Amino acid sequence: MDVQRYLSRIGFAGPAEAGLDALRSLHTRHLLSVPFENLTVHSGGRVQLHPPLLYDKIVNRRRGGFCYENNGLFSWLLQELGFQVTLLSGQVKSQKTGFYGPPFDHLILMVSLDGQRWLCDVGFGVPGFSAPLSLDTSGPQEQGHRVYRIRPDKEMFFLEWQREENSGADGDWAEIYKFTLEPRRWEDFLEMCQYHQSSPCSIFFCKSLCTVLKPGGRLTYIGRRLIRVVFPTEATELETTTRELKDEEIPGVLAEEFGVVLNSPLIPKDEAITPPPVMY
Repeated sequence: MDVQRYLSRIGFAGPAEAGLDALRSLHTRHLLSVPFENLTVHSGGRVQLHPPLLYDKIVNRRRGGFCYENNGLFSWLLQELGFQVTLLSGQVKSQKTGFYGPPFDHLILMVSLDGQRWLCDVGFGVPGFSAPLSLDTSGPQEQGHRVYRIRPDKEMFFLEWQREENSGADGDWAEIYKFTLEPRRWEDFLEMCQYHQSSPCSIFFCKSLCTVLKPGGRLTYIGRRLIRVVFPTEATELETTTRELKDEEIPGVLAEEFGVVLNSPLIPKDEAITPPPVMY
């Protein structure tokens, strides 16, 4: 790995030292620079969890990836910078079924730093948090207009958030995913990485998507739609606009809005997700 090239890719200009300020900056800069996307799956390719291949894809070719790619490569960067990183297995809650995905459904990171533990995740979509969350408190953790918490229950931890329209002391908490702190290895995620590229029960197989955090909002491509979200401020409310795309427009939109240029033609896809036969 060329660490400086990676840092340049995400626009990180501060001291690359293993401290909390650097961790927060690296996390946020990654989300602002590297899209969460599955376009390899819909342009004739297959994702391979081999670190040098991920580095070439995300850093050299300026692409993005889904959780195994973005978080996997980010863990390598953090280790190179001297951070103590542990791979964790998460299970994402389906908004459609109300159930969770299987184990190894999601790859996330725990960083241990100066006696404290931090949850890092640069490989998630719309509900994702922009800066590391403390694993040492179950109280609310505010990030701009959003509020998160990590609720422990025996050996399990539940990442929860209050949606934009539901925040405040009386707001309801919605579960995003659950996880344990049991250390995992890259190899543990290989089977689920293939599952998400081939199963009609996976959003990554059923829908072509690309999303990236923006200062003050988020930009998302899915199927044949471009969705632009402007986050609320004290003076404004959440604003969402959707633009319908023609097939021939999509490559240009991906290049101009996300910086993503594909080597092979994209086949846009936005099909219904089949509920899995086993519910967790």
